[in-house]
Amino acid sequence: MLVHLGISNLVLIEQLSLDLDAGFNVLTGETGAGKSMIVDALSLVLGGRARPDMVRASAKEAEVEALFELDRLPRVRATLQEAGVDAGNELSIRRVVQSEGRSRSWINGKLCTAAQLTALGEELCDIASQHESVGLTNPASHLQYLDAFGTLEGMRIEVEQEFDALVACTRQLETLVSAERNRAEREDFLRFQLRDVEELGVRAGEESELEQERGRLRHAERLTQATRGASDRLYEGEGAICDELGRIVNELDHAASIDSSLQAVVRTIEQARAELSDVSRELTRYADAIDSNPARLAEVEERLFRLQRLLRKYGPTSAELLQHQTQWRNELESFEGAADRIAELESQRTQLLARAGKKARQLSKARRESAERLADAIGRELSQLGMGRARIVVDVASLTPSGEEGLTVDGVKLTRSGLDRVEFLIAPNRGEEPRPLRRIASGGELSRSLLALKRALADQGPACTYVFDEVDAGVSGAIAEVIGRAILDIGRHRQVVCITHLPQIAALARSHFVVGKAEQKGRTFTTVRRLCEAERVEEIARMLGGVRVSEATRRAAAEMLSTPS
Repeated sequence: MLVHLGISNLVLIEQLSLDLDAGFNVLTGETGAGKSMIVDALSLVLGGRARPDMVRASAKEAEVEALFELDRLPRVRATLQEAGVDAGNELSIRRVVQSEGRSRSWINGKLCTAAQLTALGEELCDIASQHESVGLTNPASHLQYLDAFGTLEGMRIEVEQEFDALVACTRQLETLVSAERNRAEREDFLRFQLRDVEELGVRAGEESELEQERGRLRHAERLTQATRGASDRLYEGEGAICDELGRIVNELDHAASIDSSLQAVVRTIEQARAELSDVSRELTRYADAIDSNPARLAEVEERLFRLQRLLRKYGPTSAELLQHQTQWRNELESFEGAADRIAELESQRTQLLARAGKKARQLSKARRESAERLADAIGRELSQLGMGRARIVVDVASLTPSGEEGLTVDGVKLTRSGLDRVEFLIAPNRGEEPRPLRRIASGGELSRSLLALKRALADQGPACTYVFDEVDAGVSGAIAEVIGRAILDIGRHRQVVCITHLPQIAALARSHFVVGKAEQKGRTFTTVRRLCEAERVEEIARMLGGVRVSEATRRAAAEMLSTPS
């Protein structure tokens, strides 16, 4: 429900804070005091269109902030979580409109788009006024309301599950058929690639090995000279380093016989001489193994050329090339038995379509039966609200297949919600053709039609807060009290905010706020305050008697407020 509404610099409102209660809240006040501006502010924070003229004169920007409790709105919490917004038990929405007309919005402190705000607003609040209406006037919501009224949600969930299984099967079949359609061409291409790789017999890491061998073959003479020369200087040649180290060891041995501390040095030199001797022999073996073989060099360069060509096409490494090779083989194997799999999926799809169609037809039949009962229920409510000549039609029509290919049952488009399109139609006066609810010209008729619908759906409506503006247009007396009691009845299930000029309606509210205007330093300000019981008597008396309030009107007001609701 809506807990708090804060408004800054919006038209005549400089600063306004409104804390609402659960149940039936009413706002009253003189004409022109700014009651509808509060509704405009709420509409703005719920995604309504921002306009430059909303910003108070001389202010740079207007701001509206609303705080909602989400106890009874699990779908809102789920939507917020999907959008990555921290969703606890409270939801804060803030909207800022600049004087140039640009606006920004935040949900729980996180920037959001206008589309996100609008979608969220439809779940949080339903506004009905002479100037605008959201929620119940949107045909997209009518199917859900009808299903809720007829307790058909379980049947719709079954249709959704069958439809999802059918769509998954259809997509799998389409993918396989498409692949099979191009199978021959794809198979030839895969076999060509495999032959290209298999003919060379590539090994993992082979490119590095070949590059090293090519380097040795290209520079065999230089490598031989370098390694043999090093071996000679270390051990085999005249004046070799190992021979010189041997002489040093002999000289130090004599010195160590005099000073034993030199023995460690002698052992180190002996160890170094032995290691250099081993290195010399290794260099000799390396030099002996080098083969200046032009034929082998040509063979290595040819293989390396072919391998690099493959790596440029499928690489860039031999490991990745071999991975592609495995994938190609697996894909070729998957082609085997494709025809059998297609036949199996086609049979499965036929069965799923038959099951989904059967459940969708059952749901459609139940909807048409529920539609008549819902139309009767709304009609009875309208009769009590002074629109006894109005005729309601809950139109359940079959969906027409679109130009694109889709799922159909008996020539009717099948969707996740079934085979139907639902829209509420109304003929406010006898002899008129029923028209969509959103096209009703009279604000009073629209508000009362929505009131009747909301009362009939009091337990099923998704929005937690209902707002009625000018619901009392064109009525008075006994009908006004009937309307008030209808709103009170809705307030037992939902939070209601109602703007009214009728004392019969205002007297039934749980919480009463009065909106007024004040002047200060040549500027006009809109104010709002909560009334205590004594103040309520004065306000109801003013609504009954006009400018001059008599003791008689005060007594009448007190009696209206004391009447059990």
